[in-house]
Amino acid sequence: MLYESLLLLGVLAVTFIVPHLVLGIVRGLTLPGGALWLHLFLVFGAYFVWYWSHSGQTLAMQTWKLELRTATGDIPSLRQAGLRYLLAWPSLALGGIGILWALVDRDRQFLHDRLAGTQVDFKR
Repeated sequence: MLYESLLLLGVLAVTFIVPHLVLGIVRGLTLPGGALWLHLFLVFGAYFVWYWSHSGQTLAMQTWKLELRTATGDIPSLRQAGLRYLLAWPSLALGGIGILWALVDRDRQFLHDRLAGTQVDFKR
């Protein structure tokens, strides 16, 4: 997750920081805090859902040779990837309870993976 966070800084530089700085400098516009959080949520969602539903791997997952698959071994559908993304937020925000869930799960899955019907595994 730490490596993924570093890669997301690059994504934010292009999709978040640069456009908002340009708007602020050129137009003198600023977005309210809620709009900035929504923008962040949507940019991260587009990044994760697109990678998961197209190759089953984000850039960081490719480096560590991990992949996201369904129980049948397929690449997750757009719906499953979106559901996993939505469920991962409370899973992390509630003290990481969804991550810690893997310690008691019979298949060592995160809670958001269990609920979305996905699983992280080593690339075959």
